[in-house]
Amino acid sequence: MSNDRLQALADAGVSIWLDDLSRERLQSGNLRELITESHVVGVTTNPTIFAGALAKGEAYDQQVRDLAGRGASVEDAVREITVADVQQACDVFSGTWEATGGVDGRVSLEVDPGLARDTEGTVAQAIDLWKAVDRPNLLVKIPATEAGLPAITRALAEGISVNVTLIFSVERYRAVMGAYLDGLEQAAANGQTLAGIASVASFFVSRVDSEIDKRLEAIGTDEALALRGKAGVANSRLAYAAFQDVFSGERWEKLAAQGAKAQRPLWASTGVKNPDYSDTLYVTELVVADTVNTMPEKTMQAFADHGEVQGDRVTGTAAEAQEVFDALERVGVDLTDVFLALEDEGVEKFEKSWAELGETVQGQLDGAKA
Repeated sequence: MSNDRLQALADAGVSIWLDDLSRERLQSGNLRELITESHVVGVTTNPTIFAGALAKGEAYDQQVRDLAGRGASVEDAVREITVADVQQACDVFSGTWEATGGVDGRVSLEVDPGLARDTEGTVAQAIDLWKAVDRPNLLVKIPATEAGLPAITRALAEGISVNVTLIFSVERYRAVMGAYLDGLEQAAANGQTLAGIASVASFFVSRVDSEIDKRLEAIGTDEALALRGKAGVANSRLAYAAFQDVFSGERWEKLAAQGAKAQRPLWASTGVKNPDYSDTLYVTELVVADTVNTMPEKTMQAFADHGEVQGDRVTGTAAEAQEVFDALERVGVDLTDVFLALEDEGVEKFEKSWAELGETVQGQLDGAKA
């Protein structure tokens, strides 16, 4: 039976994506169940998710034994395991992809986080992953670092659909949208069909609150403490205003006439980290059409149980959101430093998870050989 609360969220124009993937979900039928009962229309993955999936259960044992028998390296094993999961997930979502004209039904697979500062390496791996997965509903995840921006453009120019990840500031988000438009224009010049290219821009939410709240508590004044829990939503609302600004006007209309899709904002990191905040905060307060909300299953279950769709909570809120940021600067929060710190931390966390994934696979390969 379909969940009415999640149905209302989907009806409001929010694409519900699951921020998780494992072979156990694929083999048990859980992912198909989430599609039919929870209105899930896409999946995002990252190194942390794969590391967690590999570390538990027996779903990967046979493939690991086969890889060990072939003498596969850790790098090759990680690639084959993650590609296999994403291929299966893409196949599960193929009907959604077709029904939505390629807008949804998307599954993301990330380039090695160690390439976050390496443009050439990122482009090469994006092309490799696109060919390896060989599914039209794949999104290759590329981080929005300075080195990632030209890689995004070049991947799109090759006809590769991209999920741009680790976006924290509106300034960087505007650069990401610019890279997307550049990529579409180059793709068209290269003879690519724009209708087949899709992209989302993953704008992180809860991590912004976590970092800024920490700084507000260190400042400690009543004015500072009153601003806790407000920055993440305000930042996202300013991002949506930027989205509306960029995807209008003559440049975009020319691309849209050639079949191009707008690069939708994707609200990422929407699991609430502070237990004092509503567990559906980053869903309820960011309801607006033409967006994606990728949720951990815990957040999705919380919204299914008691979440409320209170109409469009984003359009026309830019001025109010800017007041929050003006207040943050008045109390002494260095926003430039916040966003730099968040990007560095995000890359570092994914690199650590990638290393943990490699260690887990190495351990399993060694066990299979033994």
